[in-house]
Amino acid sequence: MLKDDMKAAMMAAMRAGQKVEKGILRVALGEIQTIEARSGEDASDAEGEKILRKLIKSIGESRDAAADEAQKATLAEEIAVLERFLPKTLSVEEIIAALAPLADAILGAGNDGQATGMAMKHLKSTDAVIEGGDVSVAVRQMRG
Repeated sequence: MLKDDMKAAMMAAMRAGQKVEKGILRVALGEIQTIEARSGEDASDAEGEKILRKLIKSIGESRDAAADEAQKATLAEEIAVLERFLPKTLSVEEIIAALAPLADAILGAGNDGQATGMAMKHLKSTDAVIEGGDVSVAVRQMRG
């Protein structure tokens, strides 16, 4: 389970004296525990992944706004730590390859929105782990 893996990694980071890793994992686990306290149930891995993606996005925005290079490096390290716990998403090239069976339908769609909808439906049916923005890019590349 995601939460258990994160706890184990946090304990290992504590023993190894890795302050950045320990700190960001503590924050992420705190967010998960907050969700659990509100719902009264254990958070699923999907909920945990959603929280991690939200944290990564927030940290990325902070990193982009930071002026200090040391702070940027620390924020990048935090992102790398959290990304270890997320399933690998398909790249744009991998998405295009996965959409090969639908190439004619995507090219024949009325607009990019309809084509993206078809692509998303197909990819979700295969349980592919994807980012919506990457699917949009892949569809635009396919439609050329």
